[in-house]
Amino acid sequence: MAISQFRSRRKISGGRYVSFSKGKKIKNKGNLPSLTTIGEKRKLNLRIRNGGSKSRLLQANIVNLYDPKSKKYTKAKIETVVDSPSDRNFIRRNIMTKGSVIRTDKGNARITSRPGQEGAINAVLIDNK
Repeated sequence: MAISQFRSRRKISGGRYVSFSKGKKIKNKGNLPSLTTIGEKRKLNLRIRNGGSKSRLLQANIVNLYDPKSKKYTKAKIETVVDSPSDRNFIRRNIMTKGSVIRTDKGNARITSRPGQEGAINAVLIDNK
């Protein structure tokens, strides 16, 4: 069964909406989340609507790290996920999303990109006080 981004055919009261005489359309198609984990780099290139492309990052072990003190970018190795605001179970499963705090060899960093949508992991080094 396809994943649909369309609203339900039923109202809260249990009645049906009148406009749902047609079936599912490809424009309403959805996908499962990519759930980017730590490992050797694996990417998935998708064709999206209107001929565009989207790069999904399935696994990565390198992050583009920005240091606000020196104002420079460096590449750092990802060790583990420390905190995740989206789901507490993502921490033990090492799933990286936007806003997650990761431990790198340079220190803790917060992810600023969306790995499942953009195909890269960008992060900002946070102070370890």
